Amino acid sequence: METPNLPAIRALRPAWNKGRIVGQKRPLKPKHVWAIRVRLEITENHRDLALFNMAIDSKLRGCDLVRMQVVDVMASGQIKERASVLQSKTQKPVRFEISEGTRASVAKWMEDPLMVGSEFLWPGRFHERLHISTRQYARIVREWVTSIGLEATAYGTHSMRRTKVTQIYKKPATCAPFSSCLGIPR
Repeated sequence: METPNLPAIRALRPAWNKGRIVGQKRPLKPKHVWAIRVRLEITENHRDLALFNMAIDSKLRGCDLVRMQVVDVMASGQIKERASVLQSKTQKPVRFEISEGTRASVAKWMEDPLMVGSEFLWPGRFHERLHISTRQYARIVREWVTSIGLEATAYGTHSMRRTKVTQIYKKPATCAPFSSCLGIPR
């Protein structure tokens, strides 16, 4: 019995990433950060503003950001200046500074009636979901990026993580507190 020669690859459907930008996502530029912040402040979207600011400040992966708990950033009714979160990928704690603007936006978000009794900093809408999903976070990031006229496929949740670090490397003299940690001469 002889087997017929079949083609090695059969094109039944197009590749899922055909026409998409693949590879590393770009970090946001300072003008983009400010444009998004201004839009969120104008619309008084306290949750998204706090989420955006925390994403930039914490430099956490999306999965770790959405799992943040209120106790991670708040103690005795005040937003902490520094926080520590255990990374899910490496199981190592990460400490980060929470800037004054981020503390103000998180404090404003904590006043929201939705936050009463919430264990998580970014609660989900349904009881089965204790916090927003990483997919929902990705949708929110896409909304932020498109709202200021940027191409959504060029930016993603990892862009939030890379934004502050990129600025620190570009301008080490203006980021003096971070310079010593990174080994950059002042």
